[in-house]
Amino acid sequence: MIDRVDNPGAELYSPAKRIGELLKNEMLHDPHFYFFSPDETTSNKFDQVFEVEKRAWGLETEPWDLPEGKNGRIVEMLSENVLFSVMTGHLNNGEQAMMGSYEAFFPIITAQILQQMKFIKQSKQVEWREPMPAVNLLSTSTCWRQDHNGFTHQSPALISTLLSVPSGLANCIFPVDDVAAEVAFNYMLDSRDVVNLTTFNKNDLPRYIDTHHARFQYENGGASVYGFISDEEPDFVLTAAGDIVTHETIEAIKILKADIPEIKIRFVGINALTYRAIGTHNHKLSQKKFDELFTKDKPILANFHGYPETLENILENYTGKWRLRVHGFNEEGSTTTPFEMLRRNGASRYDLALDIARVLGKNELISKYQAFLAQNHLHAVEYGNDII
Repeated sequence: MIDRVDNPGAELYSPAKRIGELLKNEMLHDPHFYFFSPDETTSNKFDQVFEVEKRAWGLETEPWDLPEGKNGRIVEMLSENVLFSVMTGHLNNGEQAMMGSYEAFFPIITAQILQQMKFIKQSKQVEWREPMPAVNLLSTSTCWRQDHNGFTHQSPALISTLLSVPSGLANCIFPVDDVAAEVAFNYMLDSRDVVNLTTFNKNDLPRYIDTHHARFQYENGGASVYGFISDEEPDFVLTAAGDIVTHETIEAIKILKADIPEIKIRFVGINALTYRAIGTHNHKLSQKKFDELFTKDKPILANFHGYPETLENILENYTGKWRLRVHGFNEEGSTTTPFEMLRRNGASRYDLALDIARVLGKNELISKYQAFLAQNHLHAVEYGNDII
């Protein structure tokens, strides 16, 4: 538990490594807990589980193999379909399990997830059926950090699918850092009769919030003001859902405040989305609370981990489209640098700052920000890294 963060954004930690530690602890304390992964446990930074449990394996082993045995509770197989089927059977028995995978390959099991949601909906109408542990999916190696694998490995499509299902039996969770990832993990374990898709990255990222703040978000509709970067009576409200895009949005605020000292900005972090709402299926953000956080009339500039239209459609349930400008993954990918991935999709800090500069008619800043984006592009092409 992290009681306080004295200098938000200064220290870097891996959300995936923290999840790996929590999976290890769960393996230790629950002898019935299983972890499923299509041969990417180590790649996804979950490999701490191998310190306490074996991988399920029925054939001969070699000295260099990871710990393996016929009774292992780490199940790896390069078939998401088989893994999901076995996992849901385990969940139907009332036992906990989780499945981790690259974000781009979770959509392989979309139809199975939707069928499981139908099963959950029907089972809730049968009096004698006990609530079932949630279907918990750990989605990492995301589109924003697949610069080495390229376009084939860049797809947040499952997020949009789950958020479009009217049953309301899915949560898409976006922990902003390692602290929020731990709170998300515990939320998933406590959930029943729902699908939780939790998306985070495996590289080291800034730590922004403490445990109390992360818990507060679940209790108060999935969104909160980040006080360390926000002003009272804002001229603009900036918001984000997702760790990488949150970092870019906070950096955009710093750029704008340096270049336009008089500007007042509020940042609202979103940690979860569900059908037609911010928050989780059982704690949705109310209209009243939305108006408190986002104001009733100030322009809202959003940055989303997934497809922009997905978040825009949810925000339109709370406010008029005229207030909204939403950035995100626009299906522009390549084997390129991390910042170039953001620039290609219009989701970088300078793309956000450009929006504000255009609204305010700051032509010098428009030229400045555009010049930096062009400069970084040329630098990335020539040297294979980013200026920032």
